[in-house]
Amino acid sequence: MRIVVTANGADLDAPASPVFGRCPAYVFVDTETMAFEAVENPAVGASGGAGIQAAQYVIERGAQAVVTGNMGPNAYNVFQSANVPICLFGGGTVREATEAYKAGALQSVAGANVQAGMGMGQGMGMSQGMGMGQGMGMGRGMGRGMGRGMGRGMGRGMGRGMGRGMGMSTGMGMGMGRGVAMPPAAMESGPATTGSSEEEIASLKDTANALRKQLAEVTKRLDGLEKQG
Repeated sequence: MRIVVTANGADLDAPASPVFGRCPAYVFVDTETMAFEAVENPAVGASGGAGIQAAQYVIERGAQAVVTGNMGPNAYNVFQSANVPICLFGGGTVREATEAYKAGALQSVAGANVQAGMGMGQGMGMSQGMGMGQGMGMGRGMGRGMGRGMGRGMGRGMGRGMGRGMGMSTGMGMGMGRGVAMPPAAMESGPATTGSSEEEIASLKDTANALRKQLAEVTKRLDGLEKQG
């Protein structure tokens, strides 16, 4: 009888593989003579449907029974349609799996014992990104004046989990503040100098008062925006 054993190697002493659709190799063994043929699994790198492809492949190569550790529903349905029995082997070498099959020590399965895709590599990634931005604008003009400021913040997170998974996310926040007009003197590089120290002191005081008022208005506006957010 010709059986196939899922394997991690290419001979009878290779470890038996616990997965079917994506095991590295299949070892076909004649249970009477122990002659064997090892072939590489052509579906091991398939992007999808590996179980179905692998099941069809081993049936085409004459497998009359399958010895493996797990079997998904898609491959199971293919073997069931072809009347090819499936036996579960807990662990050991291909030779030991064959001997256990010959001795009738292996359990036949009546259905899939794992979900579809369980033999595939899986990755998980988690990341978070946060962005915060605040802007303040200062404008110059008559009356209330108009001004605009913009600030941008960007956060970026990258996480790597098991397998090959990788997650990445980027967060961006933008804030805009309302401009408040300032007296022209406050926007210059320095206060006007008239040649008199008294006049200069008075000018500086006026500028300082204007800046305090401006700062108070900006702080009040900023507090209001933060409370809204």
